[in-house]
Amino acid sequence: MALPHQTVSRRSLLRTLGGTTALGALAGCGVPAAYVRPGDRAAADASARDRRLTWANWPLYIDTDDAHPNRRPTLEAFEKQSGIAVDYVEEINDNDEFFGKISPALMNHQSTGRDLIVISDWMCARFVRLGWVQELDRARQPHVAEHLDPLLRSPAFDPGRKFTVPWQSGITGIAYNRRRLGREIRHVADLWADDLRGRVTLLSGLDESFALLMLGNGVDITRWTADDFHRVCDQVQTQVRRGQIRRFTGNDYTKDLVSGDVLACQAYSGDVIQLRADNPDIEFVVPEEGAELWAESLMVPNLAAHKANAERLIDHYYRPEVAAELAAWVNYVCPVPAARHVLADSDDKDTAALAEDPLIFPDAGMRRRLAIARDITAEERVDFAKRWNKIAGL
Repeated sequence: MALPHQTVSRRSLLRTLGGTTALGALAGCGVPAAYVRPGDRAAADASARDRRLTWANWPLYIDTDDAHPNRRPTLEAFEKQSGIAVDYVEEINDNDEFFGKISPALMNHQSTGRDLIVISDWMCARFVRLGWVQELDRARQPHVAEHLDPLLRSPAFDPGRKFTVPWQSGITGIAYNRRRLGREIRHVADLWADDLRGRVTLLSGLDESFALLMLGNGVDITRWTADDFHRVCDQVQTQVRRGQIRRFTGNDYTKDLVSGDVLACQAYSGDVIQLRADNPDIEFVVPEEGAELWAESLMVPNLAAHKANAERLIDHYYRPEVAAELAAWVNYVCPVPAARHVLADSDDKDTAALAEDPLIFPDAGMRRRLAIARDITAEERVDFAKRWNKIAGL
């Protein structure tokens, strides 16, 4: 299983206040008609007689064959074993953009034409609150029930993962160039050290950035408050004024880190695995105060015509041998810890080494410092986004 050379595009940010405001209004009490009651979410399931499904995912988020890039081995294996044909569409490039694309159908109680979608958990939370996704039949998903990582089993927005199943996971922590900096970074507050002035970047997306900064203040991010949020904003505003922060970024923070323009930054674990392959001086740290564990999850939208087929596909990817093959390609935190043993037993040295990478399979010490943040509610979002986007210059 070869490692990919991928351009990471999945951890998208809220780019404009206008889009954020529209989302907040739609998800809030101002548009009660947007909510879909449980009894109105399911369509007649055609799975038994129509052996197919349509799956919308992000680009570069599934294993491919090195010799034949259009082939997807784990997906082809499912099609062969199940007899179910999968129309795999790489159409999701931004959470907000995709929300805007399919929300008119969901609001108006119409099919999206998709049986399975993958979006970031902070956006999944909106779908769950709006009643736009169907409860999954865990009886059809024995491998999910057995192998889903306990750390990911019960986020605040979906206790027990009744509506969502993690596709891949990751960590928002700190990346830095240890050789250029000449010392270790161990705490969030280390970003504010004088020798890093003008050489730090933070993530510009509100949902991507706030949790790590709160953890630096000792906050339990599973139950943070508005006061915790505004305290972080006050701190970041102070650092902007003193010139500590070079800029706020999307995924382009990697370019600054590689070039040496930036010595330390908020970063995603999956990116750093790729960067370290070319530059072993780049380190990723889960601060002693902790870091945010996040996921991008599979969901079956309302009125999907092939729900049972979609549930069967989800379960396929929770077989440890399949999860291992996928993890070896995408290099994110694997939501199936049992896949580690599969990789460790590989005859290929590089593949076996992945089993020991804590950014794919966090070790016990790291796991104790990871938490899933409470998401931002619809009522909070508009005011919070206004303040954060002003600081970040969005």
